[in-house]
Amino acid sequence: MSILLITGIVIFSGFLLGELAAKISLPKISGYIVAGIFLNPQVLGIVPNSFIETGEPLIDISLAVITFHIGGSLSFDKIKREGRNYFIMTLAESVLAYLSVFVMLFVAVEYVFSIFNSVYFSLAFSMILASLAAPTDPSATLAVIREYKAKGPVSSSVLGIAAFDDIMGIVMFTLSMAFAKFLMGNTDVSFINAIEHLFSEIGLAIIVGITFGLILNLLSRIFKRETEGAMIVLILGILILCFGTSAYLGLDELLSTLAMGVIVVNFNQQKEEIFGVVERYTEELIFVIFFTLSGLHLNISLLSGNSALVILFIVARALGKYGGILSSSTLLDISKPVKRYTAGGLLPQGGIVIGLALLVSKEQAFQVFSTLIMTVVIGTAIIHELLGPVISKYSLKRAGEIEN
Repeated sequence: MSILLITGIVIFSGFLLGELAAKISLPKISGYIVAGIFLNPQVLGIVPNSFIETGEPLIDISLAVITFHIGGSLSFDKIKREGRNYFIMTLAESVLAYLSVFVMLFVAVEYVFSIFNSVYFSLAFSMILASLAAPTDPSATLAVIREYKAKGPVSSSVLGIAAFDDIMGIVMFTLSMAFAKFLMGNTDVSFINAIEHLFSEIGLAIIVGITFGLILNLLSRIFKRETEGAMIVLILGILILCFGTSAYLGLDELLSTLAMGVIVVNFNQQKEEIFGVVERYTEELIFVIFFTLSGLHLNISLLSGNSALVILFIVARALGKYGGILSSSTLLDISKPVKRYTAGGLLPQGGIVIGLALLVSKEQAFQVFSTLIMTVVIGTAIIHELLGPVISKYSLKRAGEIEN
């Protein structure tokens, strides 16, 4: 089949199952993901393996739009008002998720399953997987919030914390990788160099985002009287340039597009028009493409062989997320719904975590367990992508921020 025919099948199937999911009171994105799983080469085999790599640019464009929107939720007024709370809650839930996953996985691989013949391998393996527990996939929660038009302190807290979560995840991952190499016997690793590289990469990614955000602000003023069609072309063109430039420079693309959104929402007088145009004309299509292709990418066979580690990771991560939000919120002056239901919106995971796991597989020092890490991460992504949106909807409904 031609690429265009397959793309049409993917988009139409995602839309159809999304509408069916809505009919039975499930989030539409659950239907998109299920559609992708059905089309998966390992299930019905309608879509060939060759298309999966071909569809990567569509996923990148979707991620660029989604993270741009997340950045657009971080106005300086909101950061000034809630930034301290977001930071403290992010720190607590990400650190507790890390510790919870690390302890439970280390006990399992060292004393229950005895997977490795060295305690240092078990420590390094558990440390790297634990660092992958911090990031949240904000795209799933954003999709639920947009679908049900949820508004309120819980929705705002989830988006604010999710934006900081990725930064925390990158910090933890970089430091854990450096220490894990030391445990594996690679004594050439310098922690100072690792930290310098970490902050330079984060800083450069943010600079790229700021630059393209300022370019969009300038051009949107110059072409202020253009039609909405011209405006959406301008926005998407600069957004894709921002994402592509970061990828070319080896920086974190999601941080760059997120920073671009922050610049636009805070320094552009047409911010409401810009984000309104993106929401009206691209958002639903972006969600259909992204989540259907995400389901298509999931390697279903990886769930069976290591299901115990997958379940352990999910449970330990959830305990850390809920424990971190509850414990930190007792120290803060925030409402009960935020304390009780924010963690439910932080459970979806995918995107950046799979990307970080791929970096592990490229490191020669971790060949002993890199395949196992990839297996656990993709296995958890399958479950998180299916259950995460449902839990997000339930949490927002219980918080009183959606009606149905």
